[in-house]
This record gives sequence, C-alpha cells and structure tokens, in this order.
Amino acid sequence: MALKATIFKASLQVSDMDRNYYGEHQLTLARHPSETDERMMMRVLAFALNAHEHLEFGKGLSDTDEAHLWQKDLTGAIDRGEAEIAQRLQRAREEIALWRRYDYLIVNRDVKEAMEHLASIIQAERCRTGRLRLTLPDLEVSD
Repeated sequence: MALKATIFKASLQVSDMDRNYYGEHQLTLARHPSETDERMMMRVLAFALNAHEHLEFGKGLSDTDEAHLWQKDLTGAIDRGEAEIAQRLQRAREEIALWRRYDYLIVNRDVKEAMEHLASIIQAERCRTGRLRLTLPDLEVSD
C-alpha cells in the first residue's frame, strides 16, 4: 500500500516593508513521503518571500507538472507573473499598431460610452445598402 502524505499546519505572519505587504496566513502543507523536512521548510520560506493574499500551494511532488506555488487572480485564473504580462502587453501593442486596417475604432475609456458606440456601429452595419438583401418590388430601382 502506498504511503500517504503527512499533513502539517502552520501560522505565518508576514511584514514585508519592501513590498508593503502585511498579512497573516494559516497554511496547510501536505508533505509527500519522499519529501524531506528541509524541502518542506523551503516551500514555507518561498511562500513567506512571495506572500500574497491569493498565493496558494500547488500539489508539489504529487504532480510534477504543477507549480509548487500558485498566485491566482480574482477570477481564479493563474497569475503568470511579470514575464507573461510583458509578453501580453507587447502583443497588444502589435495589435493596436494595426488599427488603420479596421473600419471602426472604439476606445474604451468609459464602458457605457463604448457600449453606445458599439450599438451605433451595429445599427450602421444593419443599414448599409451593401448588406441589404431586399427583394420587395417597391424597393427595386431601375437604371
């Protein structure tokens, strides 16, 4: 029979003046049978050095494809960190540079206003004669 993980509980208080982060965390750690006490304490230290209200332990040695620490955003999606954010911003800059290729431009400074502009564009597209497929006799125009 396989050995089960040993569960440890820890209370961690963090006062990080460099990052202006102060918090108390009640941690539950599962130590894999092959994990040493030193390695488990390194995970706690990594948590303390990166402490955040959305930081969580991963599955650790139980799942080698999963990170040991996750920081999730408010939607529950994994926050990938600075490198991915920089990559996404670069991709957004490249896409924005192509704005002249499009028929319409909506700048979303105010959600309500942007929605009104979108509704106007939809209405305009519905009224474009190139998109109309009317065959009513009274609308036919002779050349």
